[in-house]
This record gives sequence, structure tokens and C-alpha cells, in this order.
Amino acid sequence: MSERDPIIAQEVIDRAFRKKGPKQYTLWVDLEYCIGCHACTMGCKAENNTPVGVDYNRVIEVEEGLFDNPKQRPELQVYFVAMPCMHCGKPACMAACPVGAITKRQEDGIVLINKDRCIGCRYCAWACPYGVPTFNAEAKVMEKCTLCVHRVTKGLLPACVETCVAKTRFFGEMNDLVNLIREQRSKRVFLGGASSTVPSVVYTK
Repeated sequence: MSERDPIIAQEVIDRAFRKKGPKQYTLWVDLEYCIGCHACTMGCKAENNTPVGVDYNRVIEVEEGLFDNPKQRPELQVYFVAMPCMHCGKPACMAACPVGAITKRQEDGIVLINKDRCIGCRYCAWACPYGVPTFNAEAKVMEKCTLCVHRVTKGLLPACVETCVAKTRFFGEMNDLVNLIREQRSKRVFLGGASSTVPSVVYTK
């Protein structure tokens, strides 16, 4: 199997759907092959019909290195980082919400905002260290990535995973994904680190 071949077998995805809760659905994003095409952003936007200015899934460009001597070859590297909701184990947004509009589902770990209860105070946006919750000016409520809960409850993959052109996104149950990464990408670097919010999305580079 080459480095660019998908490494998440269908049986792993099926097992994630069959496993009874509590569990943690999550995404693994392989940054090495992300080309910054924003197909995931567009796929998410089309799936969730979000208005202009509300993006559940952003992709940011990161530059590393220096270019301080024009006579030498620049030691620069550019890569792209997808920024969906982290569906944290200890969501800061949920703790900050004054009306209890944010909950974490015990059966699959997905963090959701109840728009009927949300008052649009934006406390969740200020509390989230990843800048995920976004204010919908039309609906006057906060919104964010739901990990396509309406799809995964039917056994379908999140829209961003299906639309990823470079096949750098993988969906599954947290423990299964981490074990697969360790087995098949053992030489790769895990990005991120310890956080009080315990984010579930996994990155490798």
C-alpha cells in the first residue's frame, strides 16, 4: 500500500457505527497531503446550507521557517490545517453557555448546539480555544460543525470526509483511529498536545 492509499478499511468504519456508546466519533486529518483546495469547506457548506460568513469547517494556511537571506534558498514550509469542531472531551463552549444550549452526546461524543435554546450571547465563541462557534447573524444564534450528526446517525460519512479531494480525512471511533495511526503511520508526527478541553480531532504531519 502506498502512502497515498486510503488506510481506513471499511470494516473499521462499520465497526465504529456498530459500536454501542459511550464512544467518541472523531476525525483524523493527515496534513502531509492536504492541498488546501477547500473542497471540505464547500462540501460542508452545501450539506448544512450555511449562510455567507458561517463556515463550520475552515482551512487555514500555516507558514514555518525563515526567509531572512535573499541570497540563500528559503527554508520555508507551507501546509494547510483543517479546523472543524474538535468535539472535545471537556468542551469549554458547553461550560461557558449560560442557558445550557450546548450538550455532548454520551452515545457518540458529538457536541451540539440547540438553536432553540441558544440566545446568541457568543460566550461559547469566546471560551472555545479553537475559535469554532460562529454567530449566524440571520438566525441570531451560534452554530458550528456537528460532525454531520444527521449523516453519521444513518451510517454515512461526514460531508467533509466524502468531499476531500486528496483523501486526507478519515472518520471513525477515536480509539480505533489512534491505533491505526500508530500501526500504519508509526513514523509520522502527532500534532497537538495536552489540552484542558481534551480535543478529539487527531492530526498527523
